[in-house]
Amino acid sequence: MSIRSRAARFVAVLAVAAIAPSVVGAQAAPAAALTPLKVGEMAPDFTVTVVTAAGVAAKPFKLSEHKGETVVLAFFPKARTRGCTVQMESYRDQYAQTFQGGKKVTLVGVSIDSDTALISWATDAKFPFHFAADTDRKVGVAYGANGGTGFHKRTLYVIDPTGKISYVTASFNQMSADAYTELGNAIVHAGSSH
Repeated sequence: MSIRSRAARFVAVLAVAAIAPSVVGAQAAPAAALTPLKVGEMAPDFTVTVVTAAGVAAKPFKLSEHKGETVVLAFFPKARTRGCTVQMESYRDQYAQTFQGGKKVTLVGVSIDSDTALISWATDAKFPFHFAADTDRKVGVAYGANGGTGFHKRTLYVIDPTGKISYVTASFNQMSADAYTELGNAIVHAGSSH
């Protein structure tokens, strides 16, 4: 190989190295979607299929149709896994107190599971709240709980009756009693401040 060919190859390698950070940056851009929304922001509207132990709801869940009540969106990775079971069973067991038995408080567990998987789980565990089958991950992406691939992170939002986010935690600790107490306080605050 001539010196000129080697020099040309070296320049080509340098050129690739120079643009590599911008390519890496471009590929990393979807990770920005993992940034949760902030308290005080209006919650993005969405429509999604919801299910309960009784089956698929006759009408999809549309967030904007729930103004006047507090909405809790609990994103979680996967039905029937250990951590998610602890979390949802805790919500079930505290439903009357923490979620006021569903009076002016709507709890929606959101995962990428199919509606049939969520119905089966809700039936077996006797969950009294809704699950959203976010199979296309659109809700998770809009709320920074999913970067567009893979499972949702354990992200939790409380949306006040005006549609504003009043509480958010990017990594809900399902094993901590304090996390449930904090959530309960956030729900009370959201409902009483408007």
